[in-house]
Amino acid sequence: MKGLIPQHFIDELLARVDIVEVVDRRVPLKKTGQNYTARCPFHDEKTPSFSVNPDKQFYYCFGCGAGGNAIGFLMEYERLEFPQAIDTLATVAGLEVPRERVENPEKASKRKDLHSLMAQAAEHYQQQLKHHQDSRRAKDYLIKRGLTGEIAKAFQVGFAPPGWDNLLQELGSDEQSRQLLIDAGMLISGDNKLYDRFRDRIMFPILDNRGQVVAFGGRVLGDDKPKYLNSPETEIFHKGRELYGLYQARKAVRNLERLIIVEGYMDVVALAQHGIPYAVATLGTATSEDHLRKVFRYCPEVVFCFDGDEAGRKAARRAMETVLPVMEDGRQARFLFMPDGEDPDTQIRAIGTSRFEQQILNAKPLEDYFFEAVSEGANADSLEGKARISKRAAPLIQLLPAGVYRELMMDALSRRTGLSASALHNILQNNPPADPPPPEPRATNAAPPPKNVAPAPLPSSKRDTLLYMISLLLLHPSAAPALQDESLPELDSPYLTTLKSILALLEKRPESSTAMMLGHWQGQAEGEVLTLALSLEKPNYDGEKAASALQECLQHLRQRQHQRELSSTVDKLRNANYADLSEGDKQKLKELLSRKASPD
Repeated sequence: MKGLIPQHFIDELLARVDIVEVVDRRVPLKKTGQNYTARCPFHDEKTPSFSVNPDKQFYYCFGCGAGGNAIGFLMEYERLEFPQAIDTLATVAGLEVPRERVENPEKASKRKDLHSLMAQAAEHYQQQLKHHQDSRRAKDYLIKRGLTGEIAKAFQVGFAPPGWDNLLQELGSDEQSRQLLIDAGMLISGDNKLYDRFRDRIMFPILDNRGQVVAFGGRVLGDDKPKYLNSPETEIFHKGRELYGLYQARKAVRNLERLIIVEGYMDVVALAQHGIPYAVATLGTATSEDHLRKVFRYCPEVVFCFDGDEAGRKAARRAMETVLPVMEDGRQARFLFMPDGEDPDTQIRAIGTSRFEQQILNAKPLEDYFFEAVSEGANADSLEGKARISKRAAPLIQLLPAGVYRELMMDALSRRTGLSASALHNILQNNPPADPPPPEPRATNAAPPPKNVAPAPLPSSKRDTLLYMISLLLLHPSAAPALQDESLPELDSPYLTTLKSILALLEKRPESSTAMMLGHWQGQAEGEVLTLALSLEKPNYDGEKAASALQECLQHLRQRQHQRELSSTVDKLRNANYADLSEGDKQKLKELLSRKASPD
């Protein structure tokens, strides 16, 4: 539970454990210079690109971009939640994990009661499927769909009988339990009456990462609408974060290579029944970035599986745009479309597991589907068509995290349209993405600095400059005083907030180490920025040279801000009628133009 483990204990734990020992127990390391290396455990590779730094106590893979401290390694390698990773490290260090009761005890007790209640509801529905007099229709339906008792048990499939108050009578024996059922979304209160939300439906429990029942999805057996009914959001259930079947997929496959996102609960269960246990479904919502970040936490590849009708095509286009901002180097996304009138359940029963798996392996890569989608309705052989494709594609490519994949996508657009990189850059300036993406984790686009030059060369853009400053502070916390008394330019960058947060932390706790800073923002947006900062190539500086480089970066940012202000003023004056300007304004324009023309 967030906030229960004191930050000072996390810092102490990271100071006590040695990341080299933690990693080496699981992935044999080899001493290479000052660091330790191995083949990366998070992606397939032939030559080692996974490095562990014993001085700074962090790991980083130059192949797939995975990086972090000892806590992050355990979370990724052993698929642990944050508290579990802390417990594992604490056991190794011989420490007892303290707990801070940040959460209101009553609220914590209620959450516990809600989880217990939902477990009882799941058991109740399973018993109704077995024994209720009206369950024959549900059993026949499941048998018709090819489900066995074993797979139904694995997914805890149940049955909500017809009637208005079956669950109410079973679990709502007193006022407190009835209120809990309302809070859990299992009862509806209306017209001074209480009645069951789910009636005459096959029930699919929705499990969280720990395997606890947090909600239900119900499929109607009759003609009632909607066909699928989901629990409302509650204190323990947020549909934008959960994926149906993810817990079962993780349990069935130790090292997931991919996850398939399908549209319905029955698709997930049916695919598992036929030997494909790595399908998940969103809960009545479009796939979100939160969903995809969760998927990529457990595997490097996602396959979107849609119906082949118009609705499926529209859903695929939305999924494509959603996945772009999280497509770090090393990740893969593909698109699989079912024949018209088919869904994954009916398709796998029609063609069998082997052929269906082959369809998954042959699914359309993101880049192919991307250019197919942006070319729709445009003649790619005509100049007008190429212009339309460029205008559509360039801003979407800009949503990709900076890195090799984005550069390759831009190269592919250049080849398809014949436009140069500078022309595409101009398109981006005039057509920026409508919604700027959040900070892109794990990217590498800064050129390596030349040797024997101080201070460090600056990255090519304000975003990279800020990220470079973050990387210097991350590896050289002692250099923070070089910026703490300075005012930072107010730039439009997703990294500025993180830079300010780091400076505030280091002012309060100047003894913080690299590993401590990574742990401080574990699982938060700032943590993703820090992981991205680890990927930048940096010279082997000491604290003094790092401080000098930070000052140089700050000066560079101020000059850029000044140049933008000058350009803005010049543009405004240029747009005015020169003849109508006063002599003073004319003189100011001459001065500004002269200053703009001068080098930085």
